Amino acid sequence: MKKSMKKHAAVFVKWLAALPLAFAAQGAAAETITVSAAASLSDAFKALAAKFEAGNSGDSVQLNFGASGSLLQQIEKGAPVDVFASADENTMNRAEEKNLVVRDTRKTFVKNTLVLIQPASSNASLGSLEALREDAVQRIAVGNPDSVPVGRYTKGALEAAGQWEALQGKLILAQNVRQALDYVARGEVEAGFVYGTDAALMKDKVKVSYTVPVSQPVSYPIAVLEHGRDKAAARRFVDLVLSPEGQAVLARFGFEPAN
Repeated sequence: MKKSMKKHAAVFVKWLAALPLAFAAQGAAAETITVSAAASLSDAFKALAAKFEAGNSGDSVQLNFGASGSLLQQIEKGAPVDVFASADENTMNRAEEKNLVVRDTRKTFVKNTLVLIQPASSNASLGSLEALREDAVQRIAVGNPDSVPVGRYTKGALEAAGQWEALQGKLILAQNVRQALDYVARGEVEAGFVYGTDAALMKDKVKVSYTVPVSQPVSYPIAVLEHGRDKAAARRFVDLVLSPEGQAVLARFGFEPAN
């Protein structure tokens, strides 16, 4: 009887000793998911990533921001991305056409506005797209329509107003919306097109002159990617973005509900 008790005690001690190693192994299995998101989502997604990590012990989020088109090119070339959030539906359509998106995970999660801004110190009156033809405006920051959604929204609005061709000599192409914002904030251009959420980040340096009408809503889709390393964690991140808690974070940064 005593031998049996000693034997069980020895086994129990060995089990206790193995626990730290087991937990260490569990920690080592924790995943880091990579989230590639449009530049205009930078501040909101940093807050969401922190919230995700706080609620998913051991998991972490690596964020990659840029123009939606450039991010898609990275994904097409094999970048190990788990979640993709673009600033327009067209870019996500292309991702789906190339079978990069996990079926049924695509969701539109917020909307935004397109605005015309100018330096806060400017006295120019830019209450319309036609006003951009005035001599007082020599340089206009615009996202590159070939890769930057805000540039495509801008081009569409200017074409609808009959101003796209007339303004060609004034356009300064930006690699993403935040670069366009910086050009205006630093006074390097007289005007620029950004999202309403971006303009709100620099109220002391830029002012909104005009909210631009667009033919298609400025909407943001998000999806889990096929070649991601951890689809379960990626789905949890997307669920957080779509949840009331995640939507509250996005609203804090000026984004509007998708519905």
